[in-house]
Order: sequence, then C-alpha cells, then structure tokens
Amino acid sequence: MLVRDAMSTVVLTIGPTHTLRQAAALMSARKVGAAIVHDPDAGGIGILTERDILNSVGRGQDPDTERAHAHTTTDVVFAAPAWTLEEAARAMTHGGFRHLIVLDRDEPAGIVSVRDIIRCWVPARQHVPA
Repeated sequence: MLVRDAMSTVVLTIGPTHTLRQAAALMSARKVGAAIVHDPDAGGIGILTERDILNSVGRGQDPDTERAHAHTTTDVVFAAPAWTLEEAARAMTHGGFRHLIVLDRDEPAGIVSVRDIIRCWVPARQHVPA
C-alpha cells in the first residue's frame, strides 16, 4: 500500500504568526494532529504538531503569546505519494516523529501520520477476545 492511499488530504495550513492557541483551536476543529506552517517570507514550509504545542504549554509558555514560528519544525522530511507505507514508517522511526508532509510536484498534497499507517495495516474494529 502507498502513502497516497493512507494520507489525509485534510491539510491545515497556518501562518507563522498564528498563536499556539489559534493553531490548537484550528487543529481541534479540523481533527488533525499537525498543521503545515507556510512562511512566504522565509520561502518554505514547516510543520507544527500537537506535541510542539504540548511541549510549549508544559514549559509554562503562554499559548496566547507564543507564535507558531517559534515552535515549527523547519528541517522537514517530506514523503512522496508513491512511497510505500513501509518507507514512510521507516522515515518516521528514523526521525522520531509521527507526521510526514506529503509533497506532490513540490506542493503539499496531504499529511500521513502513524495513525494513518496503522489504520491501513490493522483491520478496522476487529473484535479482540478478552
């Protein structure tokens, strides 16, 4: 199975000046665990995850004043839609992260998460004996 078969095409894109509270509210509303951060001035894209927000709040930082750019991962590993799920899982394991931005022709086409991969590998709602 390929990344294109598992990825979510519900992609949330935010700007670097969004506060962490704004980012969290948007992520919650879209039911996603990561947002693409597009910074036209810096000329690239990064990723802000639920873990980034949690770490900031855990350090006592104010989510109403902290900006996305300060917590964005900019050294991003990108997946291609034609990657196998094994390749994506390997990249996540090697990098220690749970989300990959999927690029198609240098444009974000989706995000694939560990959860997306597990959904493909494990049959849905299978009854497990106690």
